[in-house]
Amino acid sequence: QVQLVESGGGLVQAGGSLRLSCAASGRTFAGYTMAWFRQAPGKEREFAAAIRWISGSTDYTGSVKGRFTISRDNAKNTVYLQMNSLKPADTAVYYCAARAVPTFTTSPTAYNSWGQGTQVTVSS
Repeated sequence: QVQLVESGGGLVQAGGSLRLSCAASGRTFAGYTMAWFRQAPGKEREFAAAIRWISGSTDYTGSVKGRFTISRDNAKNTVYLQMNSLKPADTAVYYCAARAVPTFTTSPTAYNSWGQGTQVTVSS
């Protein structure tokens, strides 16, 4: 069973940076796609970024492209989301997700493993 544990959230001023981590366990993730989603209060969960574990290729939603970077560390079975130039609009609970298919999709229903989420708050 896949287990995902996020960490690294917090409070930061606009323009600042945070790095989120997602520790993954329970499987070999070579054929997986890992993603970060976010959900702001009163809004639907939305896709932020994804990475194919075996190739390292990445995908981003337009609003974070150029500011966020997703990466993975094979030795540590950990996925990261480096977030720079943060804006108040980035405030949300950030979730790590996994799917056992090495293709990109932005639909949360396509991912069958989720972490508990970590809060990111960006003050103006």
